[in-house]
Amino acid sequence: MEKRDIEALRERIPCAAVLEKAGFAVDLKESTRKAVKYRRGASEIVIVIHGGRGWFDPLSDAKGDVFSLAVHLGADDFAEALKAVGELVGFVPTQLEWRRSARQLPASTVANRWTWRLPPRPGSSAWRYLTQARAIPDHVIERAVGADRLREGPHGSMWAAHTDEAGAVVGWEERGPEWRGFASGGAKRLFRFGPVDARRVCVTEAAIDALSLAAIEVLRPDTLYVSTGGGWSSATDSAIRALAERGDTTLVAATDHNRQGEAFAARLRALAQATGAAYARAQPRGVDWNEDLAGLMRRWASEPVAASG
Repeated sequence: MEKRDIEALRERIPCAAVLEKAGFAVDLKESTRKAVKYRRGASEIVIVIHGGRGWFDPLSDAKGDVFSLAVHLGADDFAEALKAVGELVGFVPTQLEWRRSARQLPASTVANRWTWRLPPRPGSSAWRYLTQARAIPDHVIERAVGADRLREGPHGSMWAAHTDEAGAVVGWEERGPEWRGFASGGAKRLFRFGPVDARRVCVTEAAIDALSLAAIEVLRPDTLYVSTGGGWSSATDSAIRALAERGDTTLVAATDHNRQGEAFAARLRALAQATGAAYARAQPRGVDWNEDLAGLMRRWASEPVAASG
């Protein structure tokens, strides 16, 4: 096949087509417009990026274009991958329907967009979402609001700030009853909750889990609870490395109880070894810390109240 024909196939066939043909399905709740998560079974995950032209496996270092994806999924070599991709000409993958905010945000800096949003307050939509749907206690939300870590998002969602080493807001995780994503135009660093100089650093995959673990541990004063926002960018790696290199630091891999959580935990173990930090693994009983917290809150609510007098 001519080189120009190969390039035409690369441009014409999206990674989504290869994945759907191989039995993968979109996990819409875990996806954003710029990064669509595909799953096959309980353990195989592929993230499609670059408008459908690129991909990566969050559980390994595998990544590339549509041809390398075909090899990743079982093609023996490039020739077999070329044949598999060529057979998808005319195949139309499922078109995703994204929920859009009814109101467009003005063009401004990420910091200003954050500032213009109100903090959650008792009874507000984000407060109800966090306390009722996510079982996070009021006093934990109050502490996070006091530290300027949370904002009200649209449609009953909440925003959880990602900050750089100087404390400036560079992006935010967006979570709500029917929406999850990351700030458009923002950058993933770390969501940080707790004393910034704490030497025990618990690394979770979502701000909701960081808040949940903080609630379970009754806001340990020696601990900084952080979230990577579900990814592991080079900026996130640098931010965690900076925390680990401070001396007398313990990195606690408080990631999810699944294959992806174990992959992140392995990265944290390697990072701890490289920086001389101590390492520990804290694993939730369920899939994540919010599931554990919800279970605890249900048990506490069902316990009989001791009679007075």
